[in-house]
Amino acid sequence: MVQYATTRLDAAFAALSDATRRGVLEQLGRADSSITELAGKFHMTLTGMKKHVGVLEQAGLVATEKVGRVRTCKLGPRRLAEEVAWIEEYRQLWASRFDELDKVVEELKQKEKVDGRKRRE
Repeated sequence: MVQYATTRLDAAFAALSDATRRGVLEQLGRADSSITELAGKFHMTLTGMKKHVGVLEQAGLVATEKVGRVRTCKLGPRRLAEEVAWIEEYRQLWASRFDELDKVVEELKQKEKVDGRKRRE
C-alpha cells in the first residue's frame, strides 16, 4: 500500500515539475484540446507535446481519446488529493516549527531589552 502511494506521488510530482506540463493542465482545465492545439499554444512540435501528454497520462492527470486522426486530451480522473494531503502535512510541520522559532526570537528580544536596561543603570 505504501509503495503504491509513493509511486503515485512520485509520478504526479515528476509530471508537475515541468512548466509546460503545468501549463497543459491549466489549459485543459479551461477546455479539452487536441494534441495539435496544445502543441500550437505551447509552440512545440507534435512529438514534443505527445511526450509531455504521455507523462501526464501515466500520472493519471490527463486522459486522451483518439477519434480518427485526432487525439483529444482532457483532465484525467486524479484530482491530486493525495498530493495536497502530503503537502499539507509538511506545511503544518513547518508552520509549527516557525511558530516555535518566533517564540525563541521573541524571548531573545525581551531578554535583550532587559539586559540593555540593566547596563544603563
